[in-house]
Amino acid sequence: MKLLSFSVDNEEKYGAIVSDGIIDLHKLFPELPDLKSFVASQHSLDIALFAGKKADYHQGEVTFLPVITRPNKIICAGMNYREKCAEFNEKGGDPTLFIRFADTQTGHRCGLIKPTLSNEFDYEGELAVIIGRQGSHIPADEAFNYIAGYSCYMDGSVRDWQHSWFTAGKNWPATGGFGPWMVTPDEIPDPQNLNIITRLNGKEVQNDNTHSMLHSIKDLIAYISTFTTLSPGDVILTGSPGGVGKKRSPPLFLWPGDIVEVEISRIGCLINHIISDNEEYPVTLQSELDNAC
Repeated sequence: MKLLSFSVDNEEKYGAIVSDGIIDLHKLFPELPDLKSFVASQHSLDIALFAGKKADYHQGEVTFLPVITRPNKIICAGMNYREKCAEFNEKGGDPTLFIRFADTQTGHRCGLIKPTLSNEFDYEGELAVIIGRQGSHIPADEAFNYIAGYSCYMDGSVRDWQHSWFTAGKNWPATGGFGPWMVTPDEIPDPQNLNIITRLNGKEVQNDNTHSMLHSIKDLIAYISTFTTLSPGDVILTGSPGGVGKKRSPPLFLWPGDIVEVEISRIGCLINHIISDNEEYPVTLQSELDNAC
């Protein structure tokens, strides 16, 4: 099942993707205000309520929002692919973690903002894991029981503000693309065998498989839940493959007008266009967005 957050006429909703569009789940479960509360209650809901139901909206009628609009936590793993570690001359060890704030996110087909104060806005395509159950000190062999779904993430990095730590380079407004939807675990039998590709203006710039992670998804959940309680709707970003713009020769960064895509097998393709921090949605790019992925 594919689940998403979206808005229609500035009213926030959540739903399920079906063959002819999007079913409005908020209308069926009004007691659950958002997708975070839906995934927390999903095990006790009568999903048959929308089996066979026709779509309420076509995808072109809605504005995509970040999959989880207000997660309590976004915990990110850095340097978690072998090629990326080699590019940055990093050694293995315990997971490198940092925090991204919820208000830095944006949705599928929405603008990623390149800060005016940066000349090194970089792309990092990642697999996002959405937590579905509360848990602390979760054993690695039980970790998959706590996952509500998987999604694509563009972890935009402001390299010239990142320095030797991550926080200042990862938390500028609308620099984290999240979407287009989350896919429930029943449709992804092996999340450690997913191809992940990032494209910039149609050109492939990252290509790897999640089996290249240094710290697996279940190990990340076990490690993180040792020091903080995970809650439904929390998001774990599992790291980016090699090929980032900072380490290319010459460097390759994001500029207004660019289109960046993150495609992960069995999940879908997240598309974002780059805008400046004083720019409105560029309607002229709509045809290019339609041709992406």
